[in-house]
Order: sequence, then C-alpha cells, then structure tokens
Amino acid sequence: MQEGEIEILHWLAGAGLRGEEPNEIFWSFCERCNNIGIPVAYAVGLMDTLHPEFEGHAFEWKSEDTKVRPLRTYASTEAGQTRANWENSVFNYLMTSGETEVRREIWKGAPLDFYRLPQLSEEGYTDVVARIERFTKKGSIGAMDSVYIIWATREPEGFSEDHLHVLRRFLPTLALALKSVGSIRIVKTLARVYLGQDAATRVIDGQVARGQAEMIDAVIWLSDLKNFTAITDAARPEQILPLLNDYASVVISALHRNGGNVLKLIGDGVLATFKGPDATAAASRALKTERELRRDFEYLNQRRAARGEPCTGVYVGLHKGQMFYGNVGSRNRLDFTVVGPAVNEVSRICTICKTTDNDALVSADFVDACDPAAREKLASLGQFSLRGVSEPMELFTVEH
Repeated sequence: MQEGEIEILHWLAGAGLRGEEPNEIFWSFCERCNNIGIPVAYAVGLMDTLHPEFEGHAFEWKSEDTKVRPLRTYASTEAGQTRANWENSVFNYLMTSGETEVRREIWKGAPLDFYRLPQLSEEGYTDVVARIERFTKKGSIGAMDSVYIIWATREPEGFSEDHLHVLRRFLPTLALALKSVGSIRIVKTLARVYLGQDAATRVIDGQVARGQAEMIDAVIWLSDLKNFTAITDAARPEQILPLLNDYASVVISALHRNGGNVLKLIGDGVLATFKGPDATAAASRALKTERELRRDFEYLNQRRAARGEPCTGVYVGLHKGQMFYGNVGSRNRLDFTVVGPAVNEVSRICTICKTTDNDALVSADFVDACDPAAREKLASLGQFSLRGVSEPMELFTVEH
C-alpha cells in the first residue's frame, strides 16, 4: 500500500471520528483520490437513513467542482417516476441481485442498461463502476443498511485494475466514516422528533440521569381537539390517524413558528412551553400562536370539508407558573417532561374551555405576564374551582 493511500485511510477514519459533514467527507475523499493519481472524474453516493420526512442522503462530486456540493436528500421511492428510476438503477440491481460490483466499460461499447448511464456516456465518461458496501443486520439502523457508490472516469481506456483495486480498498473505510456521521444524525433526528428540540438537546448533551431536573418559570400551553371522542365514534377507522396527523401538524407548526417547545402529544392534546427570561415576550408568543392556530384551522377545515372528511376545532388553555423540567421515570424508562402544580392547573383550565364553550381560556397569572395591549383583549369570566386545585382561579377569555 502506497503512502498516499495510507494517508487517505487515516484521514477517513479521523473524519468519521470528528463527525464532519458527510458531503464534505465525500467531496474531500474524491479530491484526495485525484491527488494520488486515481482518475475519478465523477462520483455519487447514496445512503438511506431513518427520518420521518425523507428516505436518505445523496452525495455528488465532479472533478470540475470548486466547492462542496450541499447535502441532498431524496424522497420515498415507493411510487411515480422516482420509483421507475430506482427500479432501473444500478443501485437497485446491486441491492436485489446480491452482487457487490457492476462495471460498464463504455469505451469498449458496454451496454447502457441502467438509469443515467446514457447521460454519463453523453457527458464523455468512459468507464463507470458501481459498488455496494453492505452492513450487517446488527450494524444497521432501520433502512440505513448499506452505502452505494458510483465512480466514473473520462480516461480514454477507463480505470486500470490498479485504480479499481485501490478504490475497492478505500470503500469500507469511506462507508464506515459516512455511517458514523449518519448514525449521529439519526440519533439527533429521532431525539428531536420524539422529545422536542429543547429536550432533545438536553438529552443528547448528557442530561439523562433519573431525577435530573431544574425549576423553570414559563408559560405553559395545553390544547385539545373539540369533540374528538364523538368524531372517532362516527368516523371510519382509516380516517382517525390522518385526522390526528392533519390537526397535530397544524398545532405543532404554529407552536414551532413562535418558539414554543412541544413537550408531549397526549392523544389528541399537545403540551408545550414558552420559555425565556422575558415573561411578557413568552406570553405574547403564546397568544400569537393561538391566533395563528385559529386561522390555520380554518384553512385546514376548508380543505377537509371539500374532501368530505370530518372536521373539528381546538381548545387552548394558557397558564404561567413554576414547574420541574427534566427526567422522570424508572431506571430503564425515562420521560423528559414538566411536572408540578402549574401542569395540573393548565390541564384543568383546558377542561373549563369545554364546560364553558370557550375556545381559549387563560389564567390570571398568564394575564399578569401580558403587556397592556394584550390585557385589553382578555376578559374575565370570574372565579372557577378547579379539580385538584385548592384555591379558586380567575380565568379570562381571549378576544378574536
């Protein structure tokens, strides 16, 4: 093995350990191959991932590139033209055939029988080699079970056997580096999706000890869909999950746009907080979220009604108070959440929305945090006895 090859292998291992961006690893790897005399002129790589919105990542490099190409994602290959392209791709052939490598020596008149090969031929590439580096079931995370690579050259007589020997030797370490950084991305994505942004950041940073929590003073939000039980009783079973997803998407999007931290989905309900050193700003963001939510629900209901699908509205309870924020649970099953009287109280406030037929109710503590202009749009409904709360609480309606 030549000194330059050893340096590339050491660099790849280090890049994976350092957690460098995968597209940067891919770009730099191809550049380094050129620097030691391997005539790669074009390369593309694919690696599936575990993500709720897309199927995987694509890396692409051309020898004329002067800077790193952005990391690309690709959507599901389950239907449409994307499916047809995938089924005709060399990558699909490698996956389904069990083979490890496919080579098409275009300069010798090899068949252009896979997706994109005719285009590569027109662009002057003379030799194309595709390989797959498979992971074991034990070493996979969901669909992230392999790395696919295409190398192409414009050399008149293609790649030499020595060139291919070196590239084949590089691939396992390249795949390991990409897998390493891909795995970290998956961990962060799943933590964010299932725990929320703030809790995910804290858990990934190491706050995983049971009982590890802090006292926070924040605005707390609880929303609940109207008449959800009656809707589920009347709707067809296959309509229930799409209904929940449609409405949850609107609620969560409105919260995220305004800096809300979604802590938990409780059936058809959403628990969230608005934090920050400025309580007035947090209260303003919560009210802005509530206003935007009404607008977004109106649009959503118009679309659903046009399709003949069940529609509903939302109750919102807003409160402000102190609560513990951190890990609660057993040694082997923890939940990163908020606990304390304020959490119980906002739940009772949301329940009063239903019994008084008000879309949104807020507590006196929340009103105290609002700016004067916002307070003018909040009207007192009087004192209410809340179950599990020792003192009556004054509640206010929100003017729309």
